[in-house]
Amino acid sequence: MRNLTLTVCILPTLLLPFAARAQSPESTLAKIARTGTVTLGYREAEPPFSYKTPDGKIIGFSMDLCDRVVEGIKTHLKLDTLKTDYVAATSATRFVLVKSGKIDVECAATTNNAERRKVVAFSYPHFATATQFMTRREDNIKTIDDLAGRSVAAASGTVNIDQLNTINREKQLNIGVMPTKTNNEAFELVASGRASAFVWDGILLAAMIAQAPDPSKFALSDELLSKLEPYGLLLRHGDDEFKTVVNATLEKIFTSPEIDTLYARWFTSPIPPDGMNLNLPMSQGLKQTFAAPTEYME
Repeated sequence: MRNLTLTVCILPTLLLPFAARAQSPESTLAKIARTGTVTLGYREAEPPFSYKTPDGKIIGFSMDLCDRVVEGIKTHLKLDTLKTDYVAATSATRFVLVKSGKIDVECAATTNNAERRKVVAFSYPHFATATQFMTRREDNIKTIDDLAGRSVAAASGTVNIDQLNTINREKQLNIGVMPTKTNNEAFELVASGRASAFVWDGILLAAMIAQAPDPSKFALSDELLSKLEPYGLLLRHGDDEFKTVVNATLEKIFTSPEIDTLYARWFTSPIPPDGMNLNLPMSQGLKQTFAAPTEYME
């Protein structure tokens, strides 16, 4: 009986290393090498960073960067070929998709902040913007204080809705916050007069206004509701080897003339499908960010 008891006690100890190995997640590079496939997350409607055209093409500034990252991964793994799959992500689903390994890189306009870095990782920054709001010009709304007692839309799962809730609470504006599933839905609420404003990243609001049938009907606030914050490609938390490969590829692009070509293609030129042009030259701050890429940790 004593020998049986000893065996029972020893067995779990012997099995612990095997159980631990079985539960350890496969690294992203190992999965890519095994499957021969990289899975990129994209947005349906987030120009000029990531969007799908009417003819089904998935394009944008972030997608161009991710295409280069795929080539960098292929070189690092010494593969002859590497397939790319695409999975649509939303503000609400992107973090779950990355954490679960359903996508390897989310190629969009996702803000990097300390709270999010607790559960996901980010590449070197590839853009920076601040939170603003858009309104109908006829409503003559200029400041956040003008929104007191009104309904304001923001997409669930964004930093913008959190910022709106914080400002609403701190300033006691009694704003009726309207969470939406998508940013297009939030825009339509304003366009139809069911909401007085839509809170989102300034660059993305500018792009959405530019695509409207009559952009002159809408105004982008001068007031910023946040400091400038960077966008990064979204990666799985704790997979430092994969992040190193992604960042090494981005650094080669950012510190070469290629970044000027890519930026001009999406921010100072007409873009598909309708020839929208943001006419947004690269800021000095962004030039400095590209010249010496570092992780954003503020």
